Amino acid sequence: MTNNKFVVLLCLVASVWLAPNIASAQDLGETPEWLQHQRLVDRAMHRRDSIVHRRDSSEMMRLVHPIAASIEGSIVEVINSGRPVALGTVVQRQDGTSTPPSSGNSSDQIDTYVLTKRSELSGDPIRVRLADGRLLPARVAAVRRASDLALLVVQADANTVRDALKPVVFERFVPMIGSFLISPDRSARVIGLGVVGASPRKVAHKGRLGIELQRIEEIGARVRNIIPNSGADEAGLERGDRIIAIDGRTQSNVDKVVSTLNSMFPGEVVQLTIERDGSTVDIPARLSEYAVMQESENDARVNGARNVRLSGFEQAIQHDTVLNPEQCGGPILDSEGRVIGINIARAGRVVSYALTASLVSSEVSSMIAEAGGK
Repeated sequence: MTNNKFVVLLCLVASVWLAPNIASAQDLGETPEWLQHQRLVDRAMHRRDSIVHRRDSSEMMRLVHPIAASIEGSIVEVINSGRPVALGTVVQRQDGTSTPPSSGNSSDQIDTYVLTKRSELSGDPIRVRLADGRLLPARVAAVRRASDLALLVVQADANTVRDALKPVVFERFVPMIGSFLISPDRSARVIGLGVVGASPRKVAHKGRLGIELQRIEEIGARVRNIIPNSGADEAGLERGDRIIAIDGRTQSNVDKVVSTLNSMFPGEVVQLTIERDGSTVDIPARLSEYAVMQESENDARVNGARNVRLSGFEQAIQHDTVLNPEQCGGPILDSEGRVIGINIARAGRVVSYALTASLVSSEVSSMIAEAGGK
């Protein structure tokens, strides 16, 4: 008799523990698949009694994987000078126009467009690696300095375009602060699960050459001081150098020099014409992020590897996904699988930026038109 009571008690306890989960499963069965995943993610994030509440746990990655997999074939890895430098997002005109149809021959070469992060490109050759590992040549067809975007043209046969180069559709949806964002890689694996930290806003650019200038009576401006580890320091500028031209344009005075340099974005290289000891010399120098120049060695270690350009974006969503610099340029999704932007910069330990879908959509259509696309 005692044994029977024990068995009944166990059954009652089990039924009480399982009941909420059974109801949840029934609820999920009556909802769309994308909503099932969203609800599972939401529930998992609130389970503080398990390691599943960690955003980087294997359980969380398993739950959000189907969302990332929904855009498989839409992401490539951009290879420049033999090394991975960024991700790329397969795009088309955002007015509904798709890639031009072929004549029906599977060997026909079709132009496909890929959007990536401009400042990470250093020249030719450029190739893109598809999800299946294939490498295809690419070339830059259009750029947008203000948004740090480059449009690549990739030529591929009709079968490859159909199966492995699928354009994303941007949703002009602004995620709420605190909502989850998913960043996939070229194989549709989840790079990280982040949280929106701020509404879309302008991130002013803070590119600096790293010099203090002195006003002089002659044309140009004289270098009074140089900030250590700055672009000017690395380029070999010296105190007393007189800057007389930038990118071939004469600089009449110190105000003109400052104005010209302030129009440049971090990561860009300028050609300085200087006078030193009676001789004229041309020196290339790269502008750096002012915040990076000012940080301590400890701050640099804490912040980790970052992109050359971290600022100067008109509409950027701040989130805390931990990205490597070469993982920018790919799409970012909300918990419903909508492509709401493109990751554009890893700016700090807990700060990454994504360009909004609204901005990207506008840029894509004009860039494809500029590249000759219909």
